[in-house]
Amino acid sequence: MPIKYLHTMVRVKDLDTSIDFYKKLGLVERRRMDNEGGRFTLVFLCPPGMDDGHADVELTYNWDGDDGLPSDSRHFGHLAYTVENIYDMCQSLMDAGITINRPPRDGHMAFVRSPDNISIELLQEGDALPPQEPWASMENTGHW
Repeated sequence: MPIKYLHTMVRVKDLDTSIDFYKKLGLVERRRMDNEGGRFTLVFLCPPGMDDGHADVELTYNWDGDDGLPSDSRHFGHLAYTVENIYDMCQSLMDAGITINRPPRDGHMAFVRSPDNISIELLQEGDALPPQEPWASMENTGHW
């Protein structure tokens, strides 16, 4: 029986702040659904050109708040995306005020966290880039 990846669902506390974060990663909003009866909004974001729903992250926002969300969502794991140039992406994120929790010291992998503490793994597309400063000597910040 064939199986197809659909999306990863993440519950968020502040929809606008979370959408802003994922857009800084380069994702675009593909679809939005407001459910009056259930009092929630679903927002589907994906990498540009992937609007077939193959690589979606679904942000679920409960209108009446979500006190059930733990302060540290480490039980989730992470979302992972490849990027054309990991150093450029990390610099762009830092310039936008996002902390690089695990810098790309190896030219291959970095981690950041969303406003809801979801770990985002960024992987260099193809071979790792040669190590370069300031990344090669940058320490981890917080958890990743």
